[in-house]
Amino acid sequence: MRSISDKIIAFLLIIVMMTGCSKSFLDRPPLSQISADNFYQTTSDLRLATAALYAGSPWGDWNYTCYLPVGDVLSGNMAVGYWGDAVQLNTFTVTGMNGIMIANWKSMYKIIAHCNVTINAILQKSPATIPDKDKDAAIAEARFIRGFAYYNLAVHWGAVPIIEDNSKLIVSPLVNRIKTEDVYKFAINDLTFAATHLPATDDAGRVTTWSAQGMLAKVYLTAAGLNQSGGTRDQAMLDSAAKYAGNVCRNSGLALQPNYADLFKTRYNDNPESLFALQWAPGGAWLEGNMLQIYSPGGTEISANGQAGWFNIQPTVEMYELYKTRDSVRRKATFMINGDYYPELNAAGGGYKFTGSCGLKKHIIGTNKDNNAPTMTLTSSTEHNALLRLADVYLLYAEAKLGNNGVTADGDALLYFNKVRARAGMDPAPKIDADSILIERRIELAGEGQYWTDLVRLSYYDPAKAISRLNGESRVTFTLSAGVLTPASAYGVITPATIQSFTFPIPSSEVTANPKLQQPPVSYY
Repeated sequence: MRSISDKIIAFLLIIVMMTGCSKSFLDRPPLSQISADNFYQTTSDLRLATAALYAGSPWGDWNYTCYLPVGDVLSGNMAVGYWGDAVQLNTFTVTGMNGIMIANWKSMYKIIAHCNVTINAILQKSPATIPDKDKDAAIAEARFIRGFAYYNLAVHWGAVPIIEDNSKLIVSPLVNRIKTEDVYKFAINDLTFAATHLPATDDAGRVTTWSAQGMLAKVYLTAAGLNQSGGTRDQAMLDSAAKYAGNVCRNSGLALQPNYADLFKTRYNDNPESLFALQWAPGGAWLEGNMLQIYSPGGTEISANGQAGWFNIQPTVEMYELYKTRDSVRRKATFMINGDYYPELNAAGGGYKFTGSCGLKKHIIGTNKDNNAPTMTLTSSTEHNALLRLADVYLLYAEAKLGNNGVTADGDALLYFNKVRARAGMDPAPKIDADSILIERRIELAGEGQYWTDLVRLSYYDPAKAISRLNGESRVTFTLSAGVLTPASAYGVITPATIQSFTFPIPSSEVTANPKLQQPPVSYY
């Protein structure tokens, strides 16, 4: 059986021909669809087409440029110097010229364009000889990924354009922003279709109904706070979040990977805990592969091809001090500190002992030999980094069950919350509240681009608390010597966060090209 990564490589040229090479974020495809006329003729063709949606240059740029800087630098988990745009994220001074947020916007719309082309080609070009269930399953894969992209856009910008058919932009290129609640509704509709039509099991790396239900839980939980006040959320949406997360927890048959550190080793790519992961292959060109090893704090001895990492992204004081003495399992798998030993890195040389002060471990996978990947380069890691995993859904379920209560000892909520803690060697919690869930998510998912989304979710229904969280953080890195922590100087002047800090300016170049983006958003439904 061919892996999904093999299928991505095979289909790369086809998807490029179909979507064109536009520089616009809307990625307008050409009028000619000769490739689509000759493709989408069998179920195998559909499977090949959807495989290409899990990687490629739009994901490559986003994964390198946005995944850690937006999710972890912006939120205060990490900091990185010598990169002005990342410093803007850490200091709440983001402008419409910020290259990281421009890449975020453009990448999501390019991913959406690829999904749109695939969906519309299946609907318009595939023959009646392909069973409807196979067409629906292929469309469901594309709609899952499109729903993920629109969720990402809503979290960061709120009201944004919704595009379902990119070919219409050739005639009418100027489009309005859509109200934030309708963008979330669109993502929910996509994910609901995906949950209905995706199988319960599939080839490793492909999304399933459990992937879609897990994402539905996240979207409903986030949207539940939108336009609310007084620290409460919409109960119907909380119930929907609990329903879908609970389905995954109780009915999927999935379980946590026993060893937390194994989640981030390539021999465990696409393990059962991974619900949605990018499907990277080695040897990709610049911004086409998994470039996360560029953030390595080590030297050439743990590099894919003898080239050391470029950005020594580091945990902040705030992040480091969250780890308790007994929470060394997750700390060591996420961040290296002086003296840490990793037998899986530079294994042929006897392992690797970190001699620096502190740095990122998660996503740093080592050499070509360590990963049995001769063609892997510094900019094409073979790690299939998960964007949604089961532990995330367990904690979403606990949060949804807590709902608008101040505290809960609900048996189901505690069961899955404590499964996450038990794997890390932590004592079970007798009860949970909003703060304990937020801290647990921050530690469990550090270095996975999640914490900023959690803070945005909080800002919707309790803005004062979310702002206080940001302004109360120690957003500086540190050095460690003989166990003594010494905070470093801040990268730039950290300005006070406000509620405006949770929504980003639309890239200036997009506003210039489409003045409608400055107009009030309109309804979509």
